Amino acid sequence: MNAIVIMAREPKPNKVKTRLTPPLDPQTASKIYHGFLLDRIEQVESLREVDHFVAITPESSDSFFKDIIPKDFALLRQKGKDLGERLSDISNTLFKKGYEKVVMMDSDSPNLPSRYISEGLKMLNKADLVLGPCEDGGYYLIGLSSNMPQIFQDIPWSTSRVTEITNKKAKALGKKISLLEEWYDVDTFEDLKRMRTELDSYPKAPNDIFFCKNTYSIISEIL
Repeated sequence: MNAIVIMAREPKPNKVKTRLTPPLDPQTASKIYHGFLLDRIEQVESLREVDHFVAITPESSDSFFKDIIPKDFALLRQKGKDLGERLSDISNTLFKKGYEKVVMMDSDSPNLPSRYISEGLKMLNKADLVLGPCEDGGYYLIGLSSNMPQIFQDIPWSTSRVTEITNKKAKALGKKISLLEEWYDVDTFEDLKRMRTELDSYPKAPNDIFFCKNTYSIISEIL
């Protein structure tokens, strides 16, 4: 059994996409992130032979997410003081349930090509760890073929060294690592404009981007 987990936060003003404000107001930024979530869920739902999960925070957001996830998705609660503890807890929980591959991904890269996710799963047939590096030094996806809590410890989260240090930790443990193609998170207004340009050129856009229709509808009203 394989599992794909979307890391998600309830889209409340001043809680998500804060680097878009200004120039956007907090309500618009949260609306955009809501679009990100809907598109990532739709994208992951299309993947076969995997079980689908959304890992949510805060715990009080159960009712919101139950309203937007398909019936074949299950909710997990993010637990931990930082992202590392939350990722470690989720992967540990799923491996204990008997999953052979666990892929966890962000909800900040709505136009990520779907083939990157499929390729990540395939890479885990031979690799212990798969990383999808972001241009800013983080990662949009991490895939594991066994429980590895050590690779989530002592990571300088939200810095440009996340992928680099995670890679070094895995190598120190003697793990085989595979890297996917680099992509980008949509964090800033410049990122948003970049994504709009790529979506405008779909389906001739580079890298076979995923056409995130919910997000595109929202940003078309803004940009």
